[in-house]
Amino acid sequence: MDRLQAMEMFVRVVETGSFSKAAKEFATTQPTVTKQVAAIEQHLKVRLLNRNTRGVSLTEAGTLYYDKCKSIVRDVEEADSIVQLRQGQAQGLLRVGSSVAFGRRVVVPLALDFMAHHPQLRVDLSFEDRYTDLVAQGIDVAIRLGKLADSSLGARNLGANPWLMVASPKYLKKHGVPRRPQDLSGHDTLIYSSVQGNDLWRVITPKGEGVTVAVTGRLRSNNLGAVLAAARAHMGVAALPWYVAAESLKSGHVVEVLKGHALPEQEIHAVFPSPKLVPGKVQAFIAFLQGRFGQRWWESLPKG
Repeated sequence: MDRLQAMEMFVRVVETGSFSKAAKEFATTQPTVTKQVAAIEQHLKVRLLNRNTRGVSLTEAGTLYYDKCKSIVRDVEEADSIVQLRQGQAQGLLRVGSSVAFGRRVVVPLALDFMAHHPQLRVDLSFEDRYTDLVAQGIDVAIRLGKLADSSLGARNLGANPWLMVASPKYLKKHGVPRRPQDLSGHDTLIYSSVQGNDLWRVITPKGEGVTVAVTGRLRSNNLGAVLAAARAHMGVAALPWYVAAESLKSGHVVEVLKGHALPEQEIHAVFPSPKLVPGKVQAFIAFLQGRFGQRWWESLPKG
């Protein structure tokens, strides 16, 4: 029995609540993981896990053993990371999580660029719009937008995700160009429900003053691509992040509305399971990202 690998498998069985999920992470079979955990129990002569049809749960002895194993696994990862960083290379498997739109448009090209600089690194990208439990999902680092809730997670600020308002020239020719934020109440607006969900847009004037405007529109969606498509189809004024609207602005399919005004920007954070003993590969990736989210960072993204 490889004691360290068995400990790593035991930790992931506990955190995922499943032998099969742990097996998938280690690219092996469920019987192999089951055998490894059973070997630990046989060596210790104590049951660590209660097994039933609903999953697994820790015994009292298992809880104590899990806490120690988790610490040992982290120490080993940290030791490996120190050596890797001294060699200037991130190695092993890096699991990265993000929301779908931001992941596809922003995280993918950045991850590919990072991999090009670290040929010994493997990356597993996971994109979901719902909240992800980093520990349970085995995510090493997640890129999250907006203010962070207080938690035991580690976090680093990467930059800002600014928003603007756009519409097609054809729509504006037919319905008129808004001259001040209050004019939006007389227009069809295209609402991204995940952020502007309450039909109130807070517009920031060039002087930095906030103006809240009640808006209405025929289309609401939790998908940014759908909101952009509707704007390009002349259906109204859309609120979008710059990184989503950038290509359509360059092509002229949409133009900026209320230029000089803005919508509240979102914070961009890298979030990881613990602020202590952060693996070197995670530290390296975060440092790389911090160097990419400068002013007007979306202009350097490849076309997609």
